[in-house]
Amino acid sequence: MSSPTTTPAIEAGNWQIDTVHSHVGFAVKHMVVATFRGSFDGYEGGLTVAADGKPQLHGSVTVDSLVVKDENLAGHLKSPDFFDTASYPKISFTSTNVRIEDAGRLQVEGQLTIKGNTHPVTATGLITGPHTDIRGNEKLGIELEAVVDRREYGLNWNAELPKGGYALADDVKLEVSLELVREAA
Repeated sequence: MSSPTTTPAIEAGNWQIDTVHSHVGFAVKHMVVATFRGSFDGYEGGLTVAADGKPQLHGSVTVDSLVVKDENLAGHLKSPDFFDTASYPKISFTSTNVRIEDAGRLQVEGQLTIKGNTHPVTATGLITGPHTDIRGNEKLGIELEAVVDRREYGLNWNAELPKGGYALADDVKLEVSLELVREAA
């Protein structure tokens, strides 16, 4: 006998990202042997639930807020070889369809723009809550992952390895972990 599952009920309103308790990052296979991760400290966005219950997720990242463990690598990633932060200071996402399924499974379809290139992307994950925190704020949690081909967004730099293969994989996993707080009505 299986136990019943529930789908979170989210009332109409606006939910903003709590940037202290959230994470926006990426992961890419490096040198064929390990996974390199980076993140962004500057981002904003939220979830808007319309009166009809239809949710929309939106957000943007300040690309110059890129965080990696090496200053020289950060400079290279901000250069025209990769993100070109001088010409393209923001990465943006707007959902076109958000499906909340049993047990909080979440599928989000939307438009992702990096370096002026916009393509559809589908992310999957979970939504939890709403829950009330120790200060009485109503909060939601959203965990999403999507895989994109970086070349579709103009992130084409690579280097051939001496024994074959390339320094970077083309597929990049986008990782978003959001804690959202309900705005007062």
